[in-house]
Amino acid sequence: MRTIEEEKAAGGGWRRERGAPSLAEVHGSIAVAPGAPNWRKAAAFLGPGYLVAVGYMDPGNWATSIAGGSRFGYTLLFVVLLSSLMAMILQALATRLAIATGRDLAQACRDAYPAPVAGLLWILAEIAICATDLAEVIGTAIGLNLLFGIPLEIGVLITALDVFLVLYLQTKGFRWVEALVITLLGVIAVSFLVQIVMADPVWGELVRGFVPSTEIVSNPNMLYLALGIIGATVMPHNLYLHSGIVQTRAYHADSKGKREAIRFATMDSTLALLFALAINASILILAASAFHAKGNTEVVELDKAYTLLHPLLGSALAPTLFAVALLCCGLNSTVTATMAGQIVMEGFLNIRLAPWLRRLITRGIAIVPAAAVTIYYGDKGAGQLLILSQVILSLQLPFAVIPLVVFTAERRKMGEFTTPRWLTAVAAVIAATIIVLNIKLIFDVMAGG
Repeated sequence: MRTIEEEKAAGGGWRRERGAPSLAEVHGSIAVAPGAPNWRKAAAFLGPGYLVAVGYMDPGNWATSIAGGSRFGYTLLFVVLLSSLMAMILQALATRLAIATGRDLAQACRDAYPAPVAGLLWILAEIAICATDLAEVIGTAIGLNLLFGIPLEIGVLITALDVFLVLYLQTKGFRWVEALVITLLGVIAVSFLVQIVMADPVWGELVRGFVPSTEIVSNPNMLYLALGIIGATVMPHNLYLHSGIVQTRAYHADSKGKREAIRFATMDSTLALLFALAINASILILAASAFHAKGNTEVVELDKAYTLLHPLLGSALAPTLFAVALLCCGLNSTVTATMAGQIVMEGFLNIRLAPWLRRLITRGIAIVPAAAVTIYYGDKGAGQLLILSQVILSLQLPFAVIPLVVFTAERRKMGEFTTPRWLTAVAAVIAATIIVLNIKLIFDVMAGG
């Protein structure tokens, strides 16, 4: 039996009425002037996309790009491009859902499904958040180890300090969090630009790498790495994150205001993911130019790539920039994963904890196993934990992607902002493709293990 409130809400396609807004402490805190020129409105929406883009260039993605570039040169650049286009469409749906309904993805699941189903989805989402945070913590620790020689187990503990950084910046305003992330992204971009110039890629082959090749499908080893690149692209926490942080903008809630907000927010995320595409392509290009071209075709580990850059490029600056970029990626990723943890916990459970307590819980769940494994097993254990975290993310992905595609296609929930049928069809194909590839990767990992 549904409650009276549920009956009232059912008219709009929801089982429950909408609760408190997502990220209540910063909800609608960034003004969007209604009468301003379009460029000023677009500037007001600039930011959330770059926080989301961080998840597409996190340390967990580096290994596949380095392996693909070192082994097959520039050929897999097309796969990097294709996976980025998939991500752009799904993130656009996340912003559409948030702006049209006033709910983030976690809140939408809570309000659309029976309590037991929503509870199961919450548990799966929390596991995914922990797995994401785990990968970022270890990636940051590897960056600290390469750059400063700090042991991995100490580096894992140091990453806990970002909790206090996020808390401090949010007291200054959400724009400060965005400024930190964008600044670190700028450092990453400059680092790779310098390294690519030093590596001197073959530009003709580089451009041809963005053109699809039948070899990607016909060569089993190349196909396996291609699946790895695509399978690691869309992460569940990014869909929850984006649908929450886009609501920090104080757009007008009428039809025109929402339509403009969807347009500008989609523009922001698309441009940011183009930037992420450039970074991911840069990692692969660097590996192709520095390793593959010089006969090093089996480079997979981050520390091995770091060690080889100096002798191959003839400069100590290259590996230093590589480590700086990795550290910035790790720091950025831990910040955004922690925020995603807040959105998931508050969205599914409709509870509010003190920010410091919630972040401490989220980060503690990730750091305890990471610290335990790195202390007990060392580098080898950290690598195995990274693989396990990616398998967990793959298992959870359908439970975030499928509700997103279904919600945004349902007119009772979305009204005039329902996703066009052609776009829903494209999103469904993308979701099915990513899910099938992830399932294949899981079986491959299990068979290999």
